[in-house]
Parts: sequence; structure tokens; C-alpha cells
Amino acid sequence: MWDMMAVTVGTVLTNRSVRVWHDKKEKTCLLIDIAIPNDLKINTTETEKLSDKRDLEIEDSRMWKVRTEMVPVMIGALGTIKKRLDQNLQLLPGHPSVTELQITLMSPAHIIHKVLG
Repeated sequence: MWDMMAVTVGTVLTNRSVRVWHDKKEKTCLLIDIAIPNDLKINTTETEKLSDKRDLEIEDSRMWKVRTEMVPVMIGALGTIKKRLDQNLQLLPGHPSVTELQITLMSPAHIIHKVLG
């Protein structure tokens, strides 16, 4: 399921576009925020998303009584990445690599270029 609001008890305005990984056994919750900003705005986009989703992080911690952590996954539209991306990906289930994410993003762009070009 995608493009659905994260379920919260209180009112949280920024609870869309976040993937929630709730591990009941470990009592942890990962809020995974994926974005593909312009390469020049990758730093500001990550900062904005972390500050916008802080209320959701607090609400989920309180509601489920778990340790909640926000994991930003930002890859620029042309493949630019931040130095911290490897560390963030290690927190995710399945431990995807940066290369896998870049290939996933660039494949549709290549197909569109081939069709239109």
C-alpha cells in the first residue's frame, strides 16, 4: 500500500509519504522517507523532511511505546547521494545498496530517454 496516511492517535499534519517499518519483537519503528529531489537541493530537502516528520516520530513513539527513528533516503534525480546514505541504508530491512537504488531510479529515466529520443 502506498500514498496512505500513517495511522496516529493525535493530529499530525505531515504523515504522508512515509513508509513505516514496525518491529514488534525488537520494539522499534523505522519511518522511512524516500525522496528524489533535484541534485542541488538534496541537503535542504533532507533537512526539511527530517524537521517536518519530527511530530510523526514523536507521536508513533508515544502511541506504540517503541523507539522510533527517522531514516531519510535521498537520491538526487541524476544519482547524487549524501555521504550518510550508506549508514541509513544499513538500518533498513534487507540492507539495499546505493548501487541498487541508483539503478532502480535510472532505469525508468533510460527507458523514457530511449522512447522519446
